[in-house]
Formats: sequence, C-alpha cells, structure tokens
Amino acid sequence: MVKRFSRPVIAAIDTSRIMGIRAGTEHKFIGVWPVVVDGRVYARSWGLSRDGWYSAFLDDPSGAIQIGDREIRVRAVRARGERVRDRVEDAYAAKFNTVASQKWVRGFRTARRREATMEFVPR
Repeated sequence: MVKRFSRPVIAAIDTSRIMGIRAGTEHKFIGVWPVVVDGRVYARSWGLSRDGWYSAFLDDPSGAIQIGDREIRVRAVRARGERVRDRVEDAYAAKFNTVASQKWVRGFRTARRREATMEFVPR
C-alpha cells in the first residue's frame, strides 16, 4: 500500500504558496512552489543545477518537507508520464494565477523543467 499524506497536510500544502523542502539531512530547507494533483504533492525545479535540490533528490531520494510548523519526512519520486506532467502544469496555472506569477508558470512548461517534476511521498 502506498503511503499518503493526511487530508489536513494535503489541505495545508494546497493552500500554501511556498513549501520548504530539504534533500537528505545535511542540506538546509529551501522554498519551492508546491501543487497538489489528486491528493499527491508535486514541485518543479526552476534552476536544475547540479548542486540544486532536484539533483540532490535524484542522488538520494530521502528528505523532508516543511509546511507551517510541521516537518515531515518524505521520499522524492520523479514524476513520469506526460499526463501527470500536464496535470501538474494545469495545477500551477490555476494556483499561481497572479500577473507576477505568469512568467514562472510559463517557464515551468519548458521541456527540461517538465522533466524535473518531482513527487513527494511520506516515508
């Protein structure tokens, strides 16, 4: 059985504009834009640098998310499949719909950033 976040955690992530993530235990928490699709938590990497969070999670999928005062241990899983990536894009467009956010939402649609879609699951 696949572990899922509780409904209150999903609701908190869904309403939050920023979620903290930390790869492993040595890194610091950084803020990312989270989206929820079908009760599952996703984020996309903007910079894709070799020393960034996405690469760190590829090397070691264990880490943590921070939402409000809560810290939750997670495992990061690359989101595969065009359908889920499309749904994540739609979720970004719906959630981050301000004029100032549009540049970033459009940027998340590039092929290399689509490939950098990560799902976070509790562990």
